[in-house]
Amino acid sequence: MLAIRMQRTGRKGHAQFRVVVQDSRQTPSSGRVIAGLGNYNPHTKETKIDAEKAAFYLKNGAQPSNRVAAILKKEGVELPSWVTLASDKKQKTIKNAEKLRKNRPVEEVAIEEPVAEEAQVEAEVKTEAPVVTEETPEA
Repeated sequence: MLAIRMQRTGRKGHAQFRVVVQDSRQTPSSGRVIAGLGNYNPHTKETKIDAEKAAFYLKNGAQPSNRVAAILKKEGVELPSWVTLASDKKQKTIKNAEKLRKNRPVEEVAIEEPVAEEAQVEAEVKTEAPVVTEETPEA
């Protein structure tokens, strides 16, 4: 089976990719390429794809990788109905979702409670203050 995939080129830290058609049993780095379809620069998002060649290989059953399928669609190449595009949004499963704050039941707090607490604190402060009284000496 043929695969349409990207083959990395370029220096270390500055990748560029060739879009190639290969036997699916070969690795992209093996160099055994059936046809070159174009290139892709991820830094500038620039793509150059031969749409006619890509359509020919897709029509004859070549399987594109997820990234190549997205690039081909963006370039206007009509993809067969059996090619599925991977969604960009990944759904993560959350462990113990019931423990999240947003999923906990709302605790009802009355608005008047803080006011009542402040009045109570003020009353305690007044009662704790020492009371000074003048004592008259008894003679």
